[in-house]
Amino acid sequence: MDAYGRLSLVASLVALSLILPLRVQPSVEKKYSQGMLRETITAEGAPPAIGPYSHAVRADGKFLFCSGQIPLKADGTLVTGDIKLQTKQVCDNIRAVLKAAGLTPANIVKTTIFLSSMDHFASVNEVYGGLFESNPPARSTVAVAGLPKNVDVEIEVIAVY
Repeated sequence: MDAYGRLSLVASLVALSLILPLRVQPSVEKKYSQGMLRETITAEGAPPAIGPYSHAVRADGKFLFCSGQIPLKADGTLVTGDIKLQTKQVCDNIRAVLKAAGLTPANIVKTTIFLSSMDHFASVNEVYGGLFESNPPARSTVAVAGLPKNVDVEIEVIAVY
């Protein structure tokens, strides 16, 4: 093999040594749970959890993921009947959870509203709109087959610090 052939072979081997490790190495999944701040929030002004969940979880110091709130009062009694009264209680619970985390509704960036029937949409919308002074967050609203304790509305929120 002449000098040009040897140089070409060396260049090819160097190129392969740079490319092959990228193709051979398995992909490494970043595990956020190991280095991420995760703090649970319990709100005194909201009803106690009725299952194995937290009122909210602060993640990485930037995000607050709030569990869905239903029209349950802090003393455990359920608000039933009028959908506007149910929605008001849900909004009060959301405010209590946010307050316990040092936030207000202005920090909410996304909500999901679960309704027992889309017939409640306009009434819920009217009360829900009062939760925000301006610039309401992104939102999804869905009708579902059933909600905890057979309520008509549940709202979950995501907020930022």
